[in-house]
Amino acid sequence: MRNFIEEVKSGKVLISDGAWGTFLYEKGLSSDECPELWNLTHRDKVLEIAKSYIDAGSDMILTNSFGASPYKLKRYGLDDRTYEINKTAAEISREAAGDDHFVLGSIGPTGAILMMGDISEEELFNGFAIQAKALADGGADAICVETMSDIAEAVSAVKAAKSACDLPVVCTFTFEKTVNNDYRTMMGVTPAQMAVELKNAGASVIGSNCGNGFDQMIEIVKEIRSVEKELPVLVHANAGKPVFQEGKTVYLETPDSMAHKLNLLIESGANIIGGCCGTTPRHIEAFVNTIKK
Repeated sequence: MRNFIEEVKSGKVLISDGAWGTFLYEKGLSSDECPELWNLTHRDKVLEIAKSYIDAGSDMILTNSFGASPYKLKRYGLDDRTYEINKTAAEISREAAGDDHFVLGSIGPTGAILMMGDISEEELFNGFAIQAKALADGGADAICVETMSDIAEAVSAVKAAKSACDLPVVCTFTFEKTVNNDYRTMMGVTPAQMAVELKNAGASVIGSNCGNGFDQMIEIVKEIRSVEKELPVLVHANAGKPVFQEGKTVYLETPDSMAHKLNLLIESGANIIGGCCGTTPRHIEAFVNTIKK
Protein backbone atom coordinates (compact mmCIF):
# COMPACT_ATOMS: atom_id res chain seq x y z
CA MET A 1 0.00 0.00 0.00
CA ARG A 2 1.13 3.56 -0.70
CA ASN A 3 2.23 5.84 2.13
CA PHE A 4 -0.18 8.74 2.65
CA ILE A 5 2.37 11.38 3.68
CA GLU A 6 4.82 10.37 0.97
CA GLU A 7 2.05 10.72 -1.61
CA VAL A 8 0.98 14.12 -0.28
CA LYS A 9 4.55 15.40 -0.31
CA SER A 10 5.23 14.07 -3.82
CA GLY A 11 4.04 17.33 -5.33
CA LYS A 12 0.90 15.87 -6.84
CA VAL A 13 -2.38 17.59 -5.94
CA LEU A 14 -4.68 14.99 -4.42
CA ILE A 15 -8.46 14.99 -4.59
CA SER A 16 -10.52 14.06 -1.55
CA ASP A 17 -14.24 13.30 -1.30
CA GLY A 18 -17.33 15.47 -0.82
CA ALA A 19 -20.33 15.71 1.49
CA TRP A 20 -21.62 12.67 3.38
CA GLY A 21 -24.47 13.88 5.58
CA THR A 22 -26.71 14.97 2.74
CA PHE A 23 -26.55 11.53 1.18
CA LEU A 24 -27.27 9.74 4.44
CA TYR A 25 -30.51 11.72 4.69
CA GLU A 26 -31.30 11.00 1.06
CA LYS A 27 -30.90 7.30 1.81
CA GLY A 28 -33.41 7.48 4.66
CA LEU A 29 -31.60 8.71 7.78
CA SER A 30 -34.06 10.58 10.00
CA SER A 31 -33.20 13.72 11.95
CA ASP A 32 -33.47 11.95 15.30
CA GLU A 33 -31.17 9.06 14.33
CA CYS A 34 -27.45 8.77 15.03
CA PRO A 35 -25.74 8.96 11.60
CA GLU A 36 -22.77 6.93 12.80
CA LEU A 37 -24.95 4.04 14.01
CA TRP A 38 -25.74 3.44 10.34
CA ASN A 39 -22.28 1.87 10.08
CA LEU A 40 -23.77 -1.04 11.99
CA THR A 41 -27.40 -0.96 10.91
CA HIS A 42 -27.17 0.19 7.26
CA ARG A 43 -23.66 -0.76 6.26
CA ASP A 44 -24.58 -1.21 2.60
CA LYS A 45 -25.91 2.34 2.29
CA VAL A 46 -22.83 3.85 3.94
CA LEU A 47 -20.67 1.78 1.62
CA GLU A 48 -22.59 3.12 -1.38
CA ILE A 49 -21.69 6.69 -0.39
CA ALA A 50 -18.04 5.83 0.06
CA LYS A 51 -17.89 3.99 -3.27
CA SER A 52 -19.59 6.86 -5.09
CA TYR A 53 -16.60 9.09 -4.35
CA ILE A 54 -14.07 6.43 -5.29
CA ASP A 55 -15.95 5.95 -8.57
CA ALA A 56 -15.84 9.73 -9.11
CA GLY A 57 -12.04 9.64 -8.92
CA SER A 58 -11.22 10.60 -5.33
CA ASP A 59 -7.71 9.75 -4.18
CA MET A 60 -9.04 9.44 -0.63
CA ILE A 61 -12.29 9.19 1.27
CA LEU A 62 -13.28 9.92 4.83
CA THR A 63 -15.28 7.74 7.23
CA ASN A 64 -18.78 8.01 8.65
CA SER A 65 -17.44 8.76 12.13
CA PHE A 66 -17.57 12.55 12.39
CA GLY A 67 -19.85 12.52 15.45
CA ALA A 68 -18.67 9.21 16.92
CA SER A 69 -16.96 10.55 20.03
CA PRO A 70 -18.09 9.01 23.34
CA TYR A 71 -19.38 12.44 24.37
CA LYS A 72 -21.69 12.73 21.35
CA LEU A 73 -22.68 9.07 21.22
CA LYS A 74 -23.78 9.29 24.85
CA ARG A 75 -26.78 11.33 23.71
CA TYR A 76 -28.02 8.23 21.93
CA GLY A 77 -27.01 5.82 24.69
CA LEU A 78 -24.25 4.52 22.42
CA ASP A 79 -21.08 5.66 24.18
CA ASP A 80 -20.24 2.08 25.16
CA ARG A 81 -20.11 1.24 21.43
CA THR A 82 -17.64 3.98 20.49
CA TYR A 83 -14.86 1.62 19.46
CA GLU A 84 -17.17 -0.66 17.46
CA ILE A 85 -18.83 2.20 15.57
CA ASN A 86 -15.54 3.88 14.66
CA LYS A 87 -13.76 0.68 13.67
CA THR A 88 -16.67 -0.32 11.44
CA ALA A 89 -16.69 3.14 9.86
CA ALA A 90 -13.06 2.69 8.83
CA GLU A 91 -13.67 -0.86 7.62
CA ILE A 92 -16.48 0.35 5.34
CA SER A 93 -14.37 3.08 3.77
CA ARG A 94 -11.43 0.69 3.51
CA GLU A 95 -13.61 -1.75 1.57
CA ALA A 96 -14.64 1.04 -0.80
CA ALA A 97 -11.13 2.43 -1.17
CA GLY A 98 -9.31 -0.85 -1.71
CA ASP A 99 -5.53 -0.83 -1.49
CA ASP A 100 -4.94 1.93 -4.02
CA HIS A 101 -6.85 4.79 -2.39
CA PHE A 102 -6.47 6.38 1.03
CA VAL A 103 -8.86 6.39 3.99
CA LEU A 104 -8.93 9.30 6.43
CA GLY A 105 -10.62 8.53 9.73
CA SER A 106 -12.93 11.44 10.54
CA ILE A 107 -13.04 12.90 14.06
CA GLY A 108 -15.25 15.94 14.57
CA PRO A 109 -15.62 18.30 17.55
CA THR A 110 -17.44 17.04 20.62
CA GLY A 111 -19.58 20.15 21.01
CA ALA A 112 -18.34 20.39 24.61
CA ILE A 113 -16.49 23.52 25.75
CA LEU A 114 -13.49 22.93 27.98
CA MET A 115 -13.43 26.43 29.46
CA MET A 116 -17.07 26.07 30.49
CA GLY A 117 -16.41 22.81 32.29
CA ASP A 118 -18.64 20.77 29.97
CA ILE A 119 -15.98 18.08 29.89
CA SER A 120 -12.66 17.44 31.61
CA GLU A 121 -9.37 17.50 29.70
CA GLU A 122 -8.83 13.85 30.57
CA GLU A 123 -12.26 12.76 29.33
CA LEU A 124 -11.83 14.74 26.11
CA PHE A 125 -8.37 13.29 25.45
CA ASN A 126 -9.40 9.71 26.24
CA GLY A 127 -12.46 9.94 24.00
CA PHE A 128 -10.41 11.10 21.04
CA ALA A 129 -7.86 8.35 21.72
CA ILE A 130 -10.55 5.66 21.60
CA GLN A 131 -11.79 7.00 18.27
CA ALA A 132 -8.31 7.20 16.75
CA LYS A 133 -7.35 3.69 17.88
CA ALA A 134 -10.58 2.24 16.46
CA LEU A 135 -10.20 4.05 13.14
CA ALA A 136 -6.61 2.87 12.86
CA ASP A 137 -7.61 -0.70 13.69
CA GLY A 138 -10.32 -0.48 11.03
CA GLY A 139 -7.80 0.31 8.32
CA ALA A 140 -7.50 4.12 8.12
CA ASP A 141 -4.32 5.55 6.58
CA ALA A 142 -4.54 8.82 8.54
CA ILE A 143 -6.69 10.46 11.18
CA CYS A 144 -8.58 13.59 10.09
CA VAL A 145 -9.58 15.88 12.96
CA GLU A 146 -11.97 18.28 11.25
CA THR A 147 -14.33 21.25 11.65
CA MET A 148 -12.55 22.46 14.76
CA SER A 149 -12.93 25.95 16.23
CA ASP A 150 -11.13 25.72 19.57
CA ILE A 151 -7.35 25.35 19.77
CA ALA A 152 -7.46 23.44 23.07
CA GLU A 153 -9.86 20.82 21.73
CA ALA A 154 -8.00 20.46 18.44
CA VAL A 155 -4.62 20.07 20.15
CA SER A 156 -6.15 17.48 22.50
CA ALA A 157 -7.49 15.54 19.51
CA VAL A 158 -4.19 15.66 17.62
CA LYS A 159 -2.14 14.57 20.62
CA ALA A 160 -4.66 11.88 21.57
CA ALA A 161 -4.56 10.46 18.05
CA LYS A 162 -0.78 10.42 18.03
CA SER A 163 -0.74 8.65 21.39
CA ALA A 164 -3.25 6.02 20.26
CA CYS A 165 -1.80 5.06 16.88
CA ASP A 166 1.14 5.67 14.57
CA LEU A 167 -0.90 7.24 11.76
CA PRO A 168 -0.31 10.80 10.50
CA VAL A 169 -2.86 13.32 11.74
CA VAL A 170 -4.67 15.86 9.57
CA CYS A 171 -6.43 18.75 11.33
CA THR A 172 -8.75 21.36 9.83
CA PHE A 173 -10.61 24.32 11.28
CA THR A 174 -13.76 26.12 10.14
CA PHE A 175 -13.48 29.89 9.71
CA GLU A 176 -15.90 32.71 9.03
CA LYS A 177 -15.15 36.19 7.69
CA THR A 178 -15.70 38.82 10.38
CA VAL A 179 -16.92 42.42 10.16
CA ASN A 180 -13.23 43.37 10.28
CA ASN A 181 -12.72 41.47 7.02
CA ASP A 182 -10.50 38.79 8.55
CA TYR A 183 -11.13 35.10 9.19
CA ARG A 184 -11.71 33.61 12.62
CA THR A 185 -13.40 30.62 14.16
CA MET A 186 -16.32 31.05 16.56
CA MET A 187 -13.69 30.90 19.33
CA GLY A 188 -11.65 33.70 17.74
CA VAL A 189 -8.84 31.61 16.23
CA THR A 190 -7.25 32.89 13.01
CA PRO A 191 -5.85 30.66 10.24
CA ALA A 192 -2.33 31.81 11.11
CA GLN A 193 -2.77 30.97 14.80
CA MET A 194 -4.17 27.59 13.87
CA ALA A 195 -1.21 26.80 11.65
CA VAL A 196 1.36 27.55 14.35
CA GLU A 197 -0.47 25.69 17.13
CA LEU A 198 -1.22 22.59 15.06
CA LYS A 199 2.34 22.29 13.82
CA ASN A 200 3.56 22.47 17.41
CA ALA A 201 1.01 19.81 18.38
CA GLY A 202 2.40 17.44 15.77
CA ALA A 203 -0.16 17.59 12.95
CA SER A 204 1.18 16.33 9.62
CA VAL A 205 -1.40 18.15 7.46
CA ILE A 206 -3.41 21.27 8.30
CA GLY A 207 -6.19 23.19 6.60
CA SER A 208 -9.79 24.28 6.55
CA ASN A 209 -13.16 22.70 5.88
CA CYS A 210 -16.80 23.70 5.75
CA GLY A 211 -18.32 27.16 6.12
CA ASN A 212 -16.81 28.58 2.93
CA GLY A 213 -16.60 28.11 -0.81
CA PHE A 214 -13.44 28.24 -2.92
CA ASP A 215 -13.38 32.06 -3.04
CA GLN A 216 -13.01 32.30 0.74
CA MET A 217 -10.80 29.22 1.00
CA ILE A 218 -8.26 30.82 -1.32
CA GLU A 219 -7.91 33.71 1.14
CA ILE A 220 -7.71 31.33 4.10
CA VAL A 221 -5.00 29.21 2.49
CA LYS A 222 -2.99 32.32 1.65
CA GLU A 223 -3.04 33.31 5.33
CA ILE A 224 -1.96 29.82 6.37
CA ARG A 225 0.88 29.96 3.87
CA SER A 226 1.99 33.36 5.19
CA VAL A 227 3.22 31.60 8.35
CA GLU A 228 3.58 27.95 7.32
CA LYS A 229 5.44 27.06 4.13
CA GLU A 230 6.11 23.34 4.63
CA LEU A 231 3.13 21.42 6.00
CA PRO A 232 0.68 20.19 3.36
CA VAL A 233 -2.68 22.00 3.35
CA LEU A 234 -6.05 20.31 2.91
CA VAL A 235 -9.22 22.13 1.88
CA HIS A 236 -12.75 20.70 2.00
CA ALA A 237 -14.90 23.57 0.71
CA ASN A 238 -18.65 23.97 0.58
CA ALA A 239 -20.37 24.42 -2.78
CA GLY A 240 -20.36 28.16 -2.13
CA LYS A 241 -22.04 30.05 0.69
CA PRO A 242 -25.45 28.58 1.56
CA VAL A 243 -28.66 30.45 0.78
CA PHE A 244 -32.20 29.78 1.93
CA GLN A 245 -34.76 29.05 -0.75
CA GLU A 246 -38.30 27.93 0.02
CA GLY A 247 -37.34 27.00 3.56
CA LYS A 248 -34.34 24.92 2.52
CA THR A 249 -30.60 25.46 2.64
CA VAL A 250 -29.26 25.42 -0.90
CA TYR A 251 -25.69 25.47 -2.21
CA LEU A 252 -25.50 27.13 -5.61
CA GLU A 253 -21.98 26.42 -6.86
CA THR A 254 -22.08 23.82 -9.62
CA PRO A 255 -19.34 21.28 -10.30
CA ASP A 256 -18.13 23.36 -13.27
CA SER A 257 -18.14 26.67 -11.39
CA MET A 258 -16.08 25.19 -8.55
CA ALA A 259 -13.71 23.36 -10.90
CA HIS A 260 -13.11 26.65 -12.74
CA LYS A 261 -11.54 28.05 -9.53
CA LEU A 262 -9.54 24.95 -8.66
CA ASN A 263 -6.24 26.16 -10.09
CA LEU A 264 -6.47 29.40 -8.10
CA LEU A 265 -6.82 27.36 -4.91
CA ILE A 266 -3.84 25.24 -5.89
CA GLU A 267 -1.79 28.37 -6.63
CA SER A 268 -2.63 29.70 -3.17
CA GLY A 269 -0.96 26.64 -1.64
CA ALA A 270 -3.51 23.84 -1.27
CA ASN A 271 -2.23 20.28 -1.67
CA ILE A 272 -5.38 18.23 -1.04
CA ILE A 273 -8.76 19.44 -2.25
CA GLY A 274 -12.22 18.04 -1.69
CA GLY A 275 -15.71 19.15 -0.81
CA CYS A 276 -17.94 19.62 2.19
CA CYS A 277 -21.58 20.73 2.42
CA GLY A 278 -23.39 20.85 -0.91
CA THR A 279 -20.73 18.99 -2.87
CA THR A 280 -21.45 15.71 -4.64
CA PRO A 281 -19.59 13.01 -6.58
CA ARG A 282 -20.22 15.18 -9.66
CA HIS A 283 -18.21 17.99 -8.06
CA ILE A 284 -15.38 15.60 -7.28
CA GLU A 285 -15.43 14.23 -10.82
CA ALA A 286 -15.14 17.80 -12.15
CA PHE A 287 -12.14 18.43 -9.86
CA VAL A 288 -10.46 15.24 -11.06
CA ASN A 289 -11.02 16.12 -14.71
CA THR A 290 -9.58 19.61 -14.16
CA ILE A 291 -6.47 18.24 -12.46
CA LYS A 292 -5.87 15.81 -15.30
CA LYS A 293 -5.93 18.53 -17.98
